[in-house]
Amino acid sequence: MKNSAWAVVAAVLWMALPASGDPGDERILQARDAARAGDRNRLAQYAVPAGHVLDPYPEYWALAGQLARPGGDVDSARLRDFLQRNAGSWLAEKLRGEWLRQLGKRGDFGPLLAEFDALEQPEQDLKCYHYQARLNSGDPALLEEVRPLWFTLVDTPESCIPILRALVAEALVSPDEIWGRVRRLMEAKRTTGARAVAAWLPADQLPGPGDLDRAGANPSTWLDRLPANFSASRAGRELALIALARLARDDPQGAYARYLGINERFSAAERSYALGQIAWQAASRLLPDANAWFKAAGDIPMAEEQAAWRVRAALRAGDWKAVRGAVEAMPAELRAQPDWTYWLGRANQAQGNREAARKEFERIAGHPTFYSILADEELGRGFTLPKKARATSTEEFEQARQNPGIQRAIALFRLDMRSEGTREWNWTMRNRDDRFLLAAAQLAQQLGIYDRAINAADKTRSEHDYSLRYLAPYRERIEPNARSRDLDTGWVYGLMRQESRFVTAARSGVGAQGLMQIMPATGKWVAGKLGMSGYNVGWLQDPDTNVMLGTTYMRMVLEGLDNHPVLASAAYNAGPGRAKKWKDVKPLEGAIYAESIPFNETRDYVKKVMANSIVYAALLDGRAPSLKARLGVVAASDGSGAGLGSPAPGAGLGE
Repeated sequence: MKNSAWAVVAAVLWMALPASGDPGDERILQARDAARAGDRNRLAQYAVPAGHVLDPYPEYWALAGQLARPGGDVDSARLRDFLQRNAGSWLAEKLRGEWLRQLGKRGDFGPLLAEFDALEQPEQDLKCYHYQARLNSGDPALLEEVRPLWFTLVDTPESCIPILRALVAEALVSPDEIWGRVRRLMEAKRTTGARAVAAWLPADQLPGPGDLDRAGANPSTWLDRLPANFSASRAGRELALIALARLARDDPQGAYARYLGINERFSAAERSYALGQIAWQAASRLLPDANAWFKAAGDIPMAEEQAAWRVRAALRAGDWKAVRGAVEAMPAELRAQPDWTYWLGRANQAQGNREAARKEFERIAGHPTFYSILADEELGRGFTLPKKARATSTEEFEQARQNPGIQRAIALFRLDMRSEGTREWNWTMRNRDDRFLLAAAQLAQQLGIYDRAINAADKTRSEHDYSLRYLAPYRERIEPNARSRDLDTGWVYGLMRQESRFVTAARSGVGAQGLMQIMPATGKWVAGKLGMSGYNVGWLQDPDTNVMLGTTYMRMVLEGLDNHPVLASAAYNAGPGRAKKWKDVKPLEGAIYAESIPFNETRDYVKKVMANSIVYAALLDGRAPSLKARLGVVAASDGSGAGLGSPAPGAGLGE
């Protein structure tokens, strides 16, 4: 059956639902309202199954409400019956997790051990309750198995603390490793957790009462008041190091000056730690001293984020030898990420080792992602669309349409319960083969649920349909606006895909709205520039107005930022002033500018928007331009951080 025929079928199915709805829709909405209000009696009336596809929801809300009450008493037979009848569903996973959490809090480890393996995606606190249950049962292998948690957990659920404490009690972590954890927690501003861990130190290394809090909260004062003999004790040196690391977060140069005054009082390893912390914070502020400070720190163990900034500092400095050394010093799992594989290839290339460079590029080539496209170009080939998957058959389409999880998701979207619908959809897409994913994507696209169509099509592994993965809806709105403002249409689509996934009612946590995720203040500012009177924030929910304001803003930031799409993309997410501030005193390769953006969200956003623009160009124009050429060179800073005087339009809903 042709796509047009499928579209007619799907449109009939979808359009019939909002008009008349399912006769039981009102009951579901009333049950939701009763659950939110905590009205158990009213909820009980609606929780009786009545043949609606969303019948599990009122029943789940009732059971979850019982678990949430003090004591968490619940009819276990009824709960198990629900789990059995809804086995494999998102609601069963969620309810089982809530039940096991209550069992763990009560120390009721027998049922927890029996049920835990049925969880498909346990959260960290549930894993730790399970570890507690195994520890309680005398599992001899447990502590060696969980020892890595000591080094990886930063946000530490309450359920994990007994496990960490047991590692200390069994001498499976040394005092040095205890201090290492205290450092990591203080670096992350987890003072309460650091204080709890410090209490497990040997008596002769314990910091004084309140010392950790004071060193972390007022590092300058702490360093000013260091006693002459501070270095005589481990606690004294560690508190000074913690204060230096904390001061570096606000003032890396000031921290370095303080370090120079006391560095001879530390051991070589302690000096390296202090310099590594100062270099990290300097690098994230794009300070030119960062690369030299990292070199002075030497090859000390580094957190993943710190190791990443070590590479970025070397990139900004144009120090390819340091880039190579920093990547090669990374743990294997981190080093294997496409970002660092690409830059290792570039470093090898810069040092004349072309064969080593080629091997690195080949590892990541062949995908529609930022560094994969760049790797392909380094290998002398541009981005090309993969062979399109064979058409979805009638049987495959129907199998997806009849899937209970998809039916629940569609019903939830129909009732404007978007967050629940998204969770149902995402859960249903897990572990699916390409044919199911493509059929689901086609169904979602034909029903106008564009973000879930992209979500499903994005997951295929062997068979791909980029017309679904990179949808281009609303062309009658988007393309005229792009043309009239002389904007690259692929770039506009690439940005919009990252911002809203084409959900017209999308709203971010910070208030950005609509297809182009425009902040109310930005919408008002652009409307004023256009001479539009009577601005109302409701305009942003109108797709035509949203696209008009968004593309106008794109043109404004592009013109104000050297007509450079990388700078303009960064400005769209984080504001023009920041995009200018992130330039260097010398011209900078566009890819290096993008990689060294200090905000994690904006850095990821810019890479995705620019990669998207290449794929959309291939789809819309039949030929992909060079990403490296499009990234170009970012001109040197003129010393001004001033932008266009407007806020950033939005944060991007992306995934």
